[in-house]
Amino acid sequence: MTDHRTLLLEMYAAGLSAVNGEMAVYQALLAKGKREACHVVAIGKAAEAMFIGASRHLNTQINSVLLITKHGHVTVSQPSYVQVVEAAHPVPDESSLAAGQILLNYLQTLPDHAPVLFLISGGTSSLVEVLDAGWSLPRLQQATQAMLANGAVISDINAMRRALSLIKGGKLWEYLGERPVTCLLMSDVPGDDPAVIGSGLLFPAPHDRFDWQIVASNRQMLEAMAATESADLPMQLMPDFIEGDAQVIAQWCVEHLRASAPGLYLWGAETTVQLPLNPGRGGRNQHLALAAALCLNPEDDIYLLVAGTDGSDGVTADTGALVDNGTISRGKFQNLDPWACLRAADAGTFLEASGDLIHTGPTGTNAMDVIIGLKLSCKTSTEQLTPA
Repeated sequence: MTDHRTLLLEMYAAGLSAVNGEMAVYQALLAKGKREACHVVAIGKAAEAMFIGASRHLNTQINSVLLITKHGHVTVSQPSYVQVVEAAHPVPDESSLAAGQILLNYLQTLPDHAPVLFLISGGTSSLVEVLDAGWSLPRLQQATQAMLANGAVISDINAMRRALSLIKGGKLWEYLGERPVTCLLMSDVPGDDPAVIGSGLLFPAPHDRFDWQIVASNRQMLEAMAATESADLPMQLMPDFIEGDAQVIAQWCVEHLRASAPGLYLWGAETTVQLPLNPGRGGRNQHLALAAALCLNPEDDIYLLVAGTDGSDGVTADTGALVDNGTISRGKFQNLDPWACLRAADAGTFLEASGDLIHTGPTGTNAMDVIIGLKLSCKTSTEQLTPA
């Protein structure tokens, strides 16, 4: 691994650390200066880390805990007073409906007027659900899979989920009664709209017994990366959040780097991919990374790190990839066709062969995606690789 690749991976790790759920929640509660006894509901892919942060501050002031997270995202043994539920993501299944019923049962058994602390992170929309009578699980799964395959943005997917749910879009308040509620959120949506995060379990709120705060976001992660040591390279934190088709964005990123001065460029992102029937191994970040590698020419002195923040990408356990002008030749040396892999949404297979995948495991955060571009020289070329 070259020093340049190490630099980008270290920047990425620093960004993840800055928005880790444990520290984000701990610091938020510390700033509030309160240690009021409460019950805790933690839901999402970062639920475990967020709960650990709450327990660091509240300690014995926690009366009970319900922790709902993605399968495989419980990494440490929890105390006996913590009820742990694992459910499905990104497409809900029976475990998601079971989690929804467990959530309602839990809330209904809490003492009247008992304070509740909610810790909400990305993935909540799929992990916990109570369906309206007009919807069945197969219908929900079909609608979700169709929207994912057609490249729908998260706001549209969550709008669909709010419409069919008995707990989202603020409907969970029907089960909270007169209890005071605090909610700390980790944003995984553009614009950090709390009504979109987790499909808005508690938004809109019907009364004033509600205190909420976003404790971690994509912008915070980018700012942390921008503050790292960068081997004296100029650093630009780009103002625009990148959305759109991953393959189109890949070409745009490469062209932007070609036309820019040498240095580091940081973007927040949430791209989409149009999936074929029977897609292969990959996700939007791996797809974007491979598409970018196909745009790079041998003379392009460019590196591009494209990664999620929760430790996964699509349905894979890899979070993204770090590509350069040798990625395509390394993968071809393993007898793989990059264009065929891209068409089949099988970027992960190619990027594993080229040695460019990034694997972190569950990170304890979920703050959308990041793109780090590194340009080392002023060499430029307008030539683009095209499929054979």
